[in-house]
Amino acid sequence: MTMDLIRLSARSVRDLLKDRQVGPLELLDALEHRISEVDGAVNALPTLCFERARQRARERDLSGLPLAGIPVAIKDLLPVSGVRTTFGSMAYRDHIPEVSDLLVERIEAAGGIVYAKSNTPEFGAGANTFNDVFGFTRNPWNTALSAAGSSGGSAVALATGMAWLATGSDLGGSLRNPASFCSIVGLRPSQGRIASDPGETAFNRLSMEGPMARNVNDAAMLLDVMAGYDSRDPMSLDNPAESFEEAAIREHVAPRIAFSPDLGVTPVDPEVAEICERAALRFEELGAHVEKAQPDFSGLQDVFQVHRALSFATSLGPELEANRDTFKPEIVWNVEKGLALTGQDIMNAMVERSAIYRRANTFFSDFDLILTPATVVPPYPVEQRFVQRVGDHEFSNYIEWCSIAYAFTVLGAPALSVPCGFTQSGLPVGLQIAAPVREEARLLAAASALENLLRLSGALPIDPRAPDS
Repeated sequence: MTMDLIRLSARSVRDLLKDRQVGPLELLDALEHRISEVDGAVNALPTLCFERARQRARERDLSGLPLAGIPVAIKDLLPVSGVRTTFGSMAYRDHIPEVSDLLVERIEAAGGIVYAKSNTPEFGAGANTFNDVFGFTRNPWNTALSAAGSSGGSAVALATGMAWLATGSDLGGSLRNPASFCSIVGLRPSQGRIASDPGETAFNRLSMEGPMARNVNDAAMLLDVMAGYDSRDPMSLDNPAESFEEAAIREHVAPRIAFSPDLGVTPVDPEVAEICERAALRFEELGAHVEKAQPDFSGLQDVFQVHRALSFATSLGPELEANRDTFKPEIVWNVEKGLALTGQDIMNAMVERSAIYRRANTFFSDFDLILTPATVVPPYPVEQRFVQRVGDHEFSNYIEWCSIAYAFTVLGAPALSVPCGFTQSGLPVGLQIAAPVREEARLLAAASALENLLRLSGALPIDPRAPDS
C-alpha cells in the first residue's frame, strides 16, 4: 500500500483525501516508511517533524481545504515554528524558530501538512546542495552526482517518492537547476507572485519562492495555494484571477515560440543543447511555430552579479565578522563583493537592468514563449562545488554557470524547468520555458501539453541508483 500511495500524483492524492478514501495519517505513515527506505542513500530530508505533522492532522478535518491534508516538504530556508531550521549554516545549526514564514502559514492554512525540511546549501548560495550541517544531497539517478541546488533536497525527495509536493526558492536558478538534474518540475514565478517574508530587502528582492512537483499539473495545484497577496510582503501581487491548475489542464499552446540554445550569454554542453532543441521542436506537433531567437541580454553579468552581491551584503553583512570562519568561502566572497560596491556600481546595474527588461518586453511582442536548456550541463560529481568550465570557457565565479537561468530572474519573468529527455549516459535534462511577466497560466498550459507529449513524468518515483547499478 505504501508504494501504491507514493506513486500517485499529488492531485490524485488530494482527490482521495477529499473523498475520504485515505487520511493524512495514512499518508504520513507511507512517507515515513519511504524515507526510512531511501533517504540514507541521497540525504534529501535531514530534518523530520512527523510528531508535529500528526498532531496537526488530528486537530481538524482538512478534507474541505484546497490541499485537503497533503504532506508538503519545506526547503530549509523557510522557518517552520517549532522545527529545527538551519538555513544550511553552522551558525544556525541549533536554531528553532517560534514563528513560521508567512508562506508556510499559507500552505498550512490551505490544508498542507509540514512533515520535513529539505536540504539546501548554506543560505541557498550555490547550485550544489551541500553544507557543513547535513552534508551532501545526492542525485537519485546516480548517487555519485550532484542534485544541483539550492533546492536540491526538495527535488530529490520528489524524484524518490519521499514527497508529493515541496517548496523551493530561486534566485539564480535554484528551483530550475535541481528540477533539471532530477527530472522533476520546478517553477520560478513572476516577481511578487508568491508572498514570503521579505527580510531586509522588502522592495528590492531577486529571490522568489516557488512550487516543485513531479509533474506540471501538480506544480500548478501548489502554485494556486502559494500565490496571492499578503500585506506583510509589499511587493506581493493580488490573488490571481484564474486557477493555475485549470490553466495547466487546458494544455493550450501559444502559437509563437522562440528557442535559443544559449541566450547568447553562456556556453552549453552540446548534448544538452541538442536534447533541448529536439524537445522544443515537438511544440510544432502541437500547432506552434518554433524559430531560433532570443532577447538581447547585453550587460546581464554585471546586472545580476551586482544585484546578487547587494542582497548578500544587506542580509549577511552584519553577520560576516562574527561568522567569517563559519560561512563557506563563496558566501564570504559574495558578501565582501557587496560591501565593496559603490553607488555608481549600483546605479549602473539598475539602469542596465531596466534596459534589458525593455528589450525583452519588445521581444515578447513577437513571441509568446521562449525555450532554452534549463541548465548548461548534465549532473556533475557531487564533490565538485560548482561548474568551473564548459568547453574552452572558464566561468569567472561560482554562480556564472547558471546564467541561462538567471537571465529570467533579472526580468522578473516566470520560468519553469520540465523534463525533456536523457543523455546517452542516462542523466536527466530539463527544458526551460519562460513567459512574459505575470503569464504563469500561459507558461503552465504549454508545459503541460509538452509534458503529455513527451511522457516522461511517469518514470517517477525511482529508487536511488548507485554509480554502477
